[in-house]
Amino acid sequence: MSLHLEIVTPQGKAYESPVDQVILPTKQGEVGLLPGHLPLLTQVDAGELRVLHGGKTEYLAVSAGFAQVMQDKISVLTESAIDVAQIEPAVVERAMAKAEAKLKEAVDMEPEELERLETMVRYHQAQLLVKQKKR
Repeated sequence: MSLHLEIVTPQGKAYESPVDQVILPTKQGEVGLLPGHLPLLTQVDAGELRVLHGGKTEYLAVSAGFAQVMQDKISVLTESAIDVAQIEPAVVERAMAKAEAKLKEAVDMEPEELERLETMVRYHQAQLLVKQKKR
């Protein structure tokens, strides 16, 4: 018995596959999901999402969002998701530096823009942490 995982971003499906186990980063800590898990709706935090299948582990960095578990289907809705193999640390560091600079300059910034920049910084940090762990 397996789970069906799909990760959806505004750009489309970032990941879809049958899996044995999923470990989600949530606001309350990591949540491990196995086949037969009770229905669940939880807030996903920016961080490392692990997918176990066939004795192998895949690592993805995800930004904040939501996850729903219904029967043996897991749907993760997030702003961004990237496989660890596609993360380029130099590019991520430059993007994070830009976002941090804008945050430091923020004086009369709209709350939505401030939250967007803070979310970007957390996602970039998550990418770098995931990439460092998997070297």
